[in-house]
Amino acid sequence: MFNTEEVYTQVGSRLLRRRGHEFTAEIKNLMMGLQAREGFELVIRRLGLRDTAEQLIEESDREYLAIVGQAIRPMPGLMELLDALEAAGMPKAVATSTSLRLATACLTPFDLRRRFAFVLTAEDIGQGKPHPEIYHTAAARLGVPPAAMLVLEDSQNGCRAAAAAGAFTVAVPADHSREHDFSDAATVIDGLSDPRLYAALRLPPSRHAVQERTCD
Repeated sequence: MFNTEEVYTQVGSRLLRRRGHEFTAEIKNLMMGLQAREGFELVIRRLGLRDTAEQLIEESDREYLAIVGQAIRPMPGLMELLDALEAAGMPKAVATSTSLRLATACLTPFDLRRRFAFVLTAEDIGQGKPHPEIYHTAAARLGVPPAAMLVLEDSQNGCRAAAAAGAFTVAVPADHSREHDFSDAATVIDGLSDPRLYAALRLPPSRHAVQERTCD
């Protein structure tokens, strides 16, 4: 939904630079899609840091909240997709590995919380992605079988979680995740305006996609 990985890159770079390390693409991919505690525990082991996961989470959250208001932006096509889903009467929800306060910090500037039936966060589940718990929970709250859900994911761990739950999984790679293994996804699309996404949802094509084809 948002360019959160760009923000996390800034935060991760600041945290590790203070400790004499670089926030490499390898470390970023290691953490992507995981809950904060699990991700930081992997980093601690990989780099031999003396910090606890709790210390890194606290510092990371503080940095994130300090910059997210200026750095966050919706991914291209998000608002139009939400409009189309609402016009079709399709329920929608957020299922994220992040904490409630960080998710709220992303949704609030764009007044998006009210547009979702619910928001599932790290506090709502016991096992994070790639475990399918979060998507089983989402299906139960929506009152539908997991196979009736279409899930949009931009990470390998997220796709594995959604696919393991039995959802129709759509990978939307971003610059930071183009090298991920998306073999668990039912399809891989180019962005939120991709005609394949609208076709899967049985929605009229987005205006943006139509304009692109006309220009071609």
